[in-house]
Amino acid sequence: MKADSFTGQAAFYHSKAWKRLSRAFLLSKNYICERCGAPAEIAHHKIYLTAENVTDPNIALNPDNLEALCLDCHNREHFGTGGATAAGLTFDENGDLIQKERNNK
Repeated sequence: MKADSFTGQAAFYHSKAWKRLSRAFLLSKNYICERCGAPAEIAHHKIYLTAENVTDPNIALNPDNLEALCLDCHNREHFGTGGATAAGLTFDENGDLIQKERNNK
């Protein structure tokens, strides 16, 4: 992902419009994951946001493009069954990309 793309998406996810929509959307779904029924924490974009569409409200701010997901289902959506990339990246409970903690055994 290009730095300018990440910056645009980061700004979007910190915007008042997104925070308001994501809270209202999760509330409308009773904070229940639409895939597994666990508590939902993330309003996931079905059409992933890109540098090209992050400023398009028909994609970025459209409730029909959202899905209420728990953290596990969101990580599976983006990273497959392992829940993290090969580089150890995953999403935290706020939907922020973070380095997954490694067990040192």
